[in-house]
Amino acid sequence: MTQVAVIGAGLIGRAWSIVFARAGFNVALWDPVAPAVEAALGFIRERLPELREAGLLADEPSAVLARIRPAATMEAAVQDAEHVQENSPERLADKKKLFAALDTAARSDAVLASSTSGIPASKFTKNLSGRARCLVAHPVNPPYLVPLVELCPAPWTDPAVVTRTRALMSRAGQAPVTVNKELAGFALNRLQGALLAEAFRLLADGAISAADLDATVKHGLGLRWSFMGPLETIDLNAPGGLADYCTRYGGLYAELQQQMTPHEWDADLVGKLHTARRAELPANMLAVRQEWRDRRLMALLSHKASQPE
Repeated sequence: MTQVAVIGAGLIGRAWSIVFARAGFNVALWDPVAPAVEAALGFIRERLPELREAGLLADEPSAVLARIRPAATMEAAVQDAEHVQENSPERLADKKKLFAALDTAARSDAVLASSTSGIPASKFTKNLSGRARCLVAHPVNPPYLVPLVELCPAPWTDPAVVTRTRALMSRAGQAPVTVNKELAGFALNRLQGALLAEAFRLLADGAISAADLDATVKHGLGLRWSFMGPLETIDLNAPGGLADYCTRYGGLYAELQQQMTPHEWDADLVGKLHTARRAELPANMLAVRQEWRDRRLMALLSHKASQPE
């Protein structure tokens, strides 16, 4: 049976634990703050029955939970693991220190993968003797409901490690994609960043309200993007396909690009948008809304699983 170590039991670590245990893997879960592991197990215990009810869990919740064991030390967590998924805070110094420890403690044939959202693997693996087995495996939050995972190797990562990790993620029920060269933010956050940059510019210009901007995406672009990418979208939006679309609308998009000047997320605008969001959703309701989001994602994922590709 596949043995996985999950290092860090926060929001992403506990979600990875569900992903791997749901797929039938044995999971060793460790966090430097011991209570975080118990909190993670409590969350998982509560969430598994909901996944079962939504048709997203093949096994009984008790069987899945039994595959996750807390580890007393980092060394104990990784000693039998063939794949290590690291989930420490987004601080470069922390990742350098942790990966040095993992490189020493883990089996020589274990893959060391980081869940970092934007730090290239080369920044924290350069001086490791086992750097060829290190890469980024960046999930989307929460990974047990949003299956995409970006695999981004360092320049020295063994290509076989990428292939092996891609296969493991596929067996775990994820949708792996490979980012072929290191980029800040990888691919997903760069795409999200492009949309956010234009959203903030429109809001700064007073072109649209915050509520209507969100509505534009969730009732417009988001509906298509939940089952098609942007290239397939434009391919289907012109009689002759993608080339026809570019011929018809290339001039318009060129004009738009000229208008889409860089825009800073200045404190005044951020403050106004934060106030607008808190008017829509009080701070004490954030956790409730996050649970609502997860249940909506469960329903969407369940629906997508029942439909042909």
